[in-house]
Amino acid sequence: MKASKTGRAARIRRHERVRKVVSGTPERPRLAVYRSLTHIYAQVIDDERGHTLAASSTIEKALKGANGNKSAQAKAVGTAVAKKAIDAGVTKVVFDRGGNRYHGRVKALAEAAREAGLQF
Repeated sequence: MKASKTGRAARIRRHERVRKVVSGTPERPRLAVYRSLTHIYAQVIDDERGHTLAASSTIEKALKGANGNKSAQAKAVGTAVAKKAIDAGVTKVVFDRGGNRYHGRVKALAEAAREAGLQF
């Protein structure tokens, strides 16, 4: 990697490379995670139809006042998106970490979603 490339550009390149392989279907939609400096967002997406089946983030009213650090907030988002997905009839998903490392907030969200009933 060249020194002129930023971390954001590298993450986008990794995400584009992964998206060539990972795709959501009606039977097994994609759980996409986006992480910014302050918030974390999760969506369950059927890529064939181009529909979002369930979504949750730290900017929702129900989760906005969530106490704790960012990892605790990510756990709350993972639990919320899993409950919404199960209500929509989805139990199995394919995990798309968005080019981020499976570590910290991304890992906390994924583990909370698994505990709430989603299968990866």
